This record gives sequence, C-alpha cells and structure tokens, in this order.
Amino acid sequence: MARPKVALIGLDCAEPSLVFDRWIHDLPNIKRIMESGVYAPLRSCDPPITVPAWACMMTGKDPGQLGFYGFRNRAGYDYLDVGLVDSSQLNEPTVWDQLGKYGYKSIIMGVPPTYPPKPMKGCLVSCFLTPDQSATHTYPPELQEEIKENVGDYQFDVKHFRTHLVEELTGDIYQMTETRFKTAKYLLEHKEWDFFAMVEMGIDRMHHAFWHYMDETHVLHKPSPYHDVIFRYYQFVDQQIGELLEHIPEGTHVFIVSDHGAKKMDGGFCLNEWLIKEGYLTLKGPVTEPTPLTPDLVNWDKTKAWGYGGYYGRLCLNIKGREPHGTVPFKHAEKLRNEIIQKIKRVRNELGNLMNNKVFKPQKRYTTVKNIPPDLLIYFGDLYWRSVGTVGNGTLFVKENDTGPDGANHDYNGIFIQGIKNRDTRKFRRVDRLHITDVAPTILNIFQLPPMKGILGKAKVW
Repeated sequence: MARPKVALIGLDCAEPSLVFDRWIHDLPNIKRIMESGVYAPLRSCDPPITVPAWACMMTGKDPGQLGFYGFRNRAGYDYLDVGLVDSSQLNEPTVWDQLGKYGYKSIIMGVPPTYPPKPMKGCLVSCFLTPDQSATHTYPPELQEEIKENVGDYQFDVKHFRTHLVEELTGDIYQMTETRFKTAKYLLEHKEWDFFAMVEMGIDRMHHAFWHYMDETHVLHKPSPYHDVIFRYYQFVDQQIGELLEHIPEGTHVFIVSDHGAKKMDGGFCLNEWLIKEGYLTLKGPVTEPTPLTPDLVNWDKTKAWGYGGYYGRLCLNIKGREPHGTVPFKHAEKLRNEIIQKIKRVRNELGNLMNNKVFKPQKRYTTVKNIPPDLLIYFGDLYWRSVGTVGNGTLFVKENDTGPDGANHDYNGIFIQGIKNRDTRKFRRVDRLHITDVAPTILNIFQLPPMKGILGKAKVW
C-alpha cells in the first residue's frame, strides 16, 4: 500500500458564501479540489478567533482544553494583565506531533501559534505572531538562512492592516502572499514530507480592510474603485494554489480550510460604557474623549465588572479574594453573572430593536477550563458588532472601530474542502455538521493513526 500524503492549505478567514456560492466559478483550482471530494461549512470554535481556532483545528481540542481564548488572554488576576499567546502555551499535541511519533515527516508553515518554533519531525516556519526576521523563526534554526538564500526575506504578516493607506496595504498583502507560496513551493520540492500544512493570512487582512467597499449593505459602504479588491485577491490566491498543486504528487489528499468566516461589521458596542451606565463599573473621574480603559482610571473599590474590546466581548468580574481589590463575594458571583447575562440579552440597538446578543459561560461551553478565561464571552449583535473597550465615547454605539479602520467581523463558519489531486471519479457533494475539531482526526485517519487522547472531534470518512 502506498504511503499516504496529505497537504492542507489554510486560508485564514476564507468565507464560505464567497468561496462556495458567489465566486466558485472564478476560482478554478479550488473548484477542481472540490469536485474531487467533499465540501462543507466548517463550524469554528467559540470564540471564532484566529489563534485558538487554528490550534483547535490542529489538536482536535476546544479553547478550554487549550487554555487560551483569543489572541490576548489574562495572564494573571491583576487588572488588565493580559499577555499574547505563543507556542509555549500550546501544550496539547498537534497533528504533526502525532504523525512524528509514528515516523511521518511534516512541513508546517505559518500555522498559529507556532512562534517560537518547537522541535518536531520535519521542518517548520513560524506564524504571524513572530515579531520580525531577527527572531529565530524556523525549525531547524538553520532553515531560515536557507529560505533567505533561496527564496528571499520571508514575510509573516503585513504591518498595519487597519489603515487608510489602502493602496500601500494592497501591495503589501500581495507581496506577503506571493512570498509565502514561493516559500511553500521551495519546501515541498526540497524537503521530505508526508504531511504539509500552511496558513496564509492575506484573506483575513483583505476582509478587514476592504469588506465595506465590497458589501453594498454595509453601513460604511459608498461607491469606490476598491469594490472588487477582495474578489481579485481571491482569484490571485486561487492562482497561487494552482501553482502550489503542481508541486504536490498525484493522489495526495488535499484540504483547503479556513479557521472562521467573515461578515460585515455594523459597528462597535461600547461594553465598558454600558457597564458604567448599569452601575457595574465606576471610574475615578469623568473621561470626555475615547480612551483605553487602564487600571488607573478605575475606582476598583466600587467596581463589580469590566470588559475588553475585540471581535467578541470579554467580561471579567471583580471577585473578592481573586482580584486585588475585589468587591463581589464569591458566593454572589454566579447570581451577578446571571444578572448581567440577562441584561446583555435585553440590550436594544439605536432603532430600539433587540441586538440579538449571545452570551455564554466558559464553564458551560467547554469540556474543561484551563488558565484564566473571561467570566463571560459575548457576541454582540450575533457578531455583526464588535466589542469596544474604550471609555469616554459618549455613546454605546459607534460606527468606527476604536483600534483603526475595520469593515468586517469574524463569523461562525469557515470553509472545508477535502479532495484528492487529479482524482475525478467521485461526484463531489456538500456535507454538513462539520466542526473544526473534526479536521485533526480526519487527517490522522488517512494515515490510519489513532487520534490524540482527549480529542473532541470525530474522523470523517467519505
């Protein structure tokens, strides 16, 4: 029996309504893989955020098991003490860890969170969390000089995707994507591999920067020469995928996946302003212009809760014996949490309609809860609204993002395509009920290997 090969092409934030419906006939290489197998919307983790989502996909575990709940997480119980996720916090085994145990070699490129690089069986180029070229970003370490000599300077991300300088941004994204795929082709040709996985960040950056130009229902939409920028970029990515497939042997199982989708952003809901209005958060004095909430602004002795901004809302309670100046007795914390949930669900928008906010407790959503999760996770307006953490806005609703221009939020479903290169004998079909944690066991099943202990997903066979 021939030794199997699997190639996974990750397109961060690729949106199923665009790939499967609106533009599929303009994406011939993606369509060809679809026609050799199956495709489906892929339900992301909660929250549908890049760093936990890719980790969930590659481990089959949920964010509670992983112990991180976004790009930034509480590092301690001091107020606003948050730290960035890196690979040192990913303690659950990945697909390539499991493959390595059985002697299979992998090429891993740009899969979050893989900075700093860890030893593995094969080779690795770290992800967008890498600070810059000077940091050690490959395993083995000497690989980065080899890439520089044979490909050029590797690009981890674009510097500022929330910018009004959209012409410059567009060029930077194209350059990044071209460099990434060129590096991938080099590695496929020059390194031994059984499993290849790469993640390209460009679609995510394009969505956030240009969605409001494309979407005529967007609150910020106006006629613009940038209307088709996202469409043209999808075509460019499809072309890059076509060239990459030329370096992949016939019979290889090919996955094209995304960690979450995208949707228009109607605006931002000022979470901390709402907490002030409801009497849960007290500042030391008035703030009259938009200002990040920092510990020195808060009267903690009169505060019960505070929150963070982001694509979803994170709310923390000020609990006695846990936070330095806690005010909420532990025995009353659950009652307060339920009270806040009900109030958030009843919030109405500027037109007087219910926002359709979704709120959940980590302890009920996850199988286990590691490290320090928020006390509540909130999707404002069913993810059509982001969470704004600043105070001094003078309103609960803002149309502009408080961290820079941004036209899109994340959505629940990404894409899943599984096919076989140059196999046209199967009639392709759409399948349903697929979860991001199913990807890891499905890949391992191709190699006829058992899944990792504690995995939530199930292997899918079609």
